[in-house]
Amino acid sequence: MLDVSSHMKSAITISLVSEARGGPFVYWDDLAAGFAAAARHGFDAVEIFPSAANAVSIGAARALMEKHGLKVAAVGTGAGWVKHKLRLTDPDPAVRAKAREFIYGIINLAGYLGAPAIIGSMQGRWEGTVPRDQALAWLAEELQALAERAAAHQQVLLYEPLNRYETNLLNRNGDAVEFLAQHGLANVRLLCDLYHMNIEEQNLAESLRQTGARVGHVHFADSNRRAIGFGHTDPGPIAAALREIGYAGYLSAEILPLPDAEMAAAQTITSFRQVCHLAGR
Repeated sequence: MLDVSSHMKSAITISLVSEARGGPFVYWDDLAAGFAAAARHGFDAVEIFPSAANAVSIGAARALMEKHGLKVAAVGTGAGWVKHKLRLTDPDPAVRAKAREFIYGIINLAGYLGAPAIIGSMQGRWEGTVPRDQALAWLAEELQALAERAAAHQQVLLYEPLNRYETNLLNRNGDAVEFLAQHGLANVRLLCDLYHMNIEEQNLAESLRQTGARVGHVHFADSNRRAIGFGHTDPGPIAAALREIGYAGYLSAEILPLPDAEMAAAQTITSFRQVCHLAGR
């Protein structure tokens, strides 16, 4: 078996979006403080959720990366929805164009920091007069354009299947893999979020195995969206599946800061080391 225990990397989330308050992010509002805390706990990287691309100084972020010896694992686009109400599948073409431009900016920011961008809540949903097939056609068209921009930065684009309460487009990894293949979206990888998977997948480990090389990023969250170990998700089979597919990316804690940010971070690192140990057996 391929041993990836020395290759998987840890990351923790920093949200700079006040409108997302109460959401699943460990550190909030202060990028420098988030970097310092991540380094103190021994993380390899941070995952950043900015309010817009120009809200983060590339120079300042690079200086923090250098100072703390940390990478940026990914940059999220969720503010496009929670703050600006932009969706890639909006029936209004002007809104879709604004959504695309917002994400282009995030892809550029992420690329300059050596990271991919994430498409999650900005995918939207089908509703009203828009049939599902039309929404999916718009999504494919937008992902193609966005993936080309990511490729210019030598990055992939990360697409995240969300649970049924957050989108009605693609909820399961298998359906998303099929969709990407059907539309020739070769430069798009899946962000497999264990919290969403816990709602939608019959078997988390088997879903990861079947997703295989399309797994581009993992959100490392327990069944209750708290740190792994604070819910009822069993990390053992997940570790085995990640080992089998040769996954060498990040396990990133997009989780609720409960009981507080410091304890959530400490528990995440403990669980990350456990998964690496299990994956190396």
